[in-house]
Amino acid sequence: MNDTTAPEESTELPEQITLNDTVTLMRDLRKRCDWDAAQTHESLRPYLIEECHELDEAIREGGAALMREELGDVLLQVLFHSVIAEERKEFDVNDVARGLILKMRARHPHLYGEGEKEPWEKMKSKKRESIADGLPKSIPALHRAQRLQDRAAGVGFDWPDATGPAAKVEEELAEVRQHLDAADASHDELESELGDLLFACVNLCRKAGVHSSLALDRANAKFERRFRSIEEIVRSRGVDVHSLSLEELDAIWDSVKSSERTTKEH
Repeated sequence: MNDTTAPEESTELPEQITLNDTVTLMRDLRKRCDWDAAQTHESLRPYLIEECHELDEAIREGGAALMREELGDVLLQVLFHSVIAEERKEFDVNDVARGLILKMRARHPHLYGEGEKEPWEKMKSKKRESIADGLPKSIPALHRAQRLQDRAAGVGFDWPDATGPAAKVEEELAEVRQHLDAADASHDELESELGDLLFACVNLCRKAGVHSSLALDRANAKFERRFRSIEEIVRSRGVDVHSLSLEELDAIWDSVKSSERTTKEH
């Protein structure tokens, strides 16, 4: 009786794996895997976004092993799109690499040429017709605000330090309070003023050397951690959190904050 079962391919890998090996693998998957072969640039869009978010989470959590894995998933997306383009005879992964090297050299003329060191946004501003050129409309509003301000700074429209933005935050907050106190203030007006306040806060973050998205992400994590502590304390007391007053919840909140400070000091 003949054994018609196909032999299993070896799962052992050589010690040295190169990026060329990953390109070879992607080409092979496109030929032999039905799902991989069916993918297009358009069908892969959700996966690219998802993988980038997963990598961002791995970076936030600080795990090297998880970060390495998620970087591999992002690399898979780069390979996928490059090989699809190669099949269409548009470009290949070598063209992608070449474009990257050319861009990095152009960004550092003082290192790879005869030019002088110059801020990237200032260099880019000379090639743009408008401040928003090339800036994706789909990026989160907070990040978009920071990038628009970065670009404005590239043409010299910027505060010299954080003093100006700090004063602007106070000014915008005063205007928000006026609208909150006004009986005839419309929702649109209040939304506009609050937007101005948020935009000013982003500018203050930027001039203080902090990315607003990372600052808010940190604040979100802090709030979630502290509120989870409140929930655990309430459960340990056998009480329904919904039955507590704002004053009672606030007292537990203050206790949690005090406990955190004590832990940090020790």
